Amino acid sequence: MTRICFICLGNICRSPMAEYILKQKLKDNNIKDIIVESRAISYEEQGNPIYPEAKKVLLKNNIEVGNHTAKRIEKDDINKFDYFICMEDYHVSASKNILGNNISIFKLTDYDIEDPWYTRNFDKVYKEIDEGCNKIISKIKNNIL
Repeated sequence: MTRICFICLGNICRSPMAEYILKQKLKDNNIKDIIVESRAISYEEQGNPIYPEAKKVLLKNNIEVGNHTAKRIEKDDINKFDYFICMEDYHVSASKNILGNNISIFKLTDYDIEDPWYTRNFDKVYKEIDEGCNKIISKIKNNIL
């Protein structure tokens, strides 16, 4: 069983978008035994649902969206997940501060994925996360992840 956790600032836009996109791709590719969740590096959105515009762009792209509640990453999450995949360099360093350095924390893409809550570029962010999730699917299929 492989366990993946996506991380962004508040866990209401990018990381839940990545969670639901990857879950859909796993389902579409009949890949089982992979658990996907998402978390935040801050408490500021704790308990809030996925942001309406993030949910809207997912539904527009035929991605199933479940009941999401924003949660912050906690130290004990190192026992719950194998991979922590972040949206920005800042999330990587913040996650290492919370979880420690001896775990698998990396970015989804080679570049920072902008926060659409600020930029309003939900379609662009969807496309970038989708491309990153395609690379994860490829790694899973090739037994690299």
